[in-house]
Amino acid sequence: MTMTHTTTWEMAVLDGGPAHGWRLEVADRPRVIQVTSPCQVRSAPDGARAEGVYVYRIDHTVTGEPLRYGYDVASP
Repeated sequence: MTMTHTTTWEMAVLDGGPAHGWRLEVADRPRVIQVTSPCQVRSAPDGARAEGVYVYRIDHTVTGEPLRYGYDVASP
């Protein structure tokens, strides 16, 4: 089997929202990054959980490292 795709890792920074300023490495410039945060559940069935979901979208005007992902207040 021949692999023709090489993964490219780049530094990125999250801008705005609850994860503002986080730096991370991303592979192959994903268009969207999802950040989740656990919520405390007081009465739920065993094994159930809840998480807050925050979406960051790539800023296409940034072409070099660090890439920038802006918080999308309208998502999800």
